[in-house]
Amino acid sequence: MTSEEAAKMAYEAVMKYDVKGSKAAAQKAIDEGDDLVYVIDNGFTKAIQEIGDLFSQKKLFLPHIMAAAGAMTAGVEVLTPEIEKAGMTGADSKGTVLICSIEGDIHSIGKDICAIMLKVKGFDVNNLGRDVPIVDIVAACKKYKPKVVGTSALMTSTMVHQKTLEKKLVEAGIRGELLTNVGGAPVTQQWADEIGADIYSENANDCADKLSAAVE
Repeated sequence: MTSEEAAKMAYEAVMKYDVKGSKAAAQKAIDEGDDLVYVIDNGFTKAIQEIGDLFSQKKLFLPHIMAAAGAMTAGVEVLTPEIEKAGMTGADSKGTVLICSIEGDIHSIGKDICAIMLKVKGFDVNNLGRDVPIVDIVAACKKYKPKVVGTSALMTSTMVHQKTLEKKLVEAGIRGELLTNVGGAPVTQQWADEIGADIYSENANDCADKLSAAVE
């Protein structure tokens, strides 16, 4: 099975909310030496983005999102250990990245994939989770002193908190000590420029590439 076939199998499993099929696609990709990053990007991620678009168009509803996310998570969890083996650790680390879904946002799949890709690129990743209060993000930045703090927002009603975070980091006197990265379905380069974020990421691979370039 080629990487393209594995990606198609993964895509179809997520679109059908098929947890077993998702795991099977991931395991086949591993067993046959396929490009696992390609399978994630063109299979699992492509499907969940399409599900998200259908949700935005009110053609699907929250239970569909949750079911698709469950299927995707099951497959990605199978791939994660294998993908992380390609990453660097210890002395090779590019530094710490804090990553989370912004306050009020319960979505986590895209953010979790970013975390995996960043590990592959050699970052130490501290995944704070989802719906993380701004005050907790600032506190984590003070504690862990990351090179980058990245936030994901999948709704226009929560992306405004990315702007608040910029202000709170300034008020805490640590904004100049780190880079900020923003992403998520409604987020754009224009929004990043407007709020003063350093980096806008369109997807997980874009995030990993841009953050790597930024710290070199």
